[in-house]
Amino acid sequence: MTIAVDDLSGPEIAEFLEEHVQQMRSLTPLESKHALDLDGLRKPEVTFWSALEEDTLVGCGAIKMLDPSHAELKSMRIRPTRQRSGIASMLLRHIIAEAEGMGFTRLSLETGSAEFFLPARRLYEKFGFQYCEPFADYRPDPNSAFMTRTV
Repeated sequence: MTIAVDDLSGPEIAEFLEEHVQQMRSLTPLESKHALDLDGLRKPEVTFWSALEEDTLVGCGAIKMLDPSHAELKSMRIRPTRQRSGIASMLLRHIIAEAEGMGFTRLSLETGSAEFFLPARRLYEKFGFQYCEPFADYRPDPNSAFMTRTV
C-alpha cells in the first residue's frame, strides 16, 4: 500500500469524498455533520493523504492545523469493501507519524456517537485517543464523540 499526499485534483478522490459526505449526511443530522468538502480540504492548513493499493484508491485521511501544536484528524475513510482489512490502522499510524513530524503535540478528532461509528471509535481508542470535551469551534452535541491524544 502507498500512502501519499494528495492535491485533490483527480476525479477518483473527488468521487470517493462525495460518497463519504453523502454517507455522513444519511447517518447524521445536518447540524451535526462536520465532514469537510473538497474546498475545505484544499485549504492551506489541511494536509490530505490518499491510500492506494496498486492503482486503486482504498482510503484517505487528513489533518487540519488548529494551532502550531494541535491538529484535527479529518476525513478518515476506507473504501467500504476494504473495511476491517487493516488499511485504517496503517493509514492512521502514518498520519500520526506525519503529525508528529510536523511538530504537532496533540491530535484531536470528532466522530459520530451512533452505533455505526463504533468501529471507528474502537480504532481511535486502540491508537491512544481518549474521549474529551469539544475542542476548537465544536459545541457539545449528542451526535458527536470527541477524542484526543498526545503525539
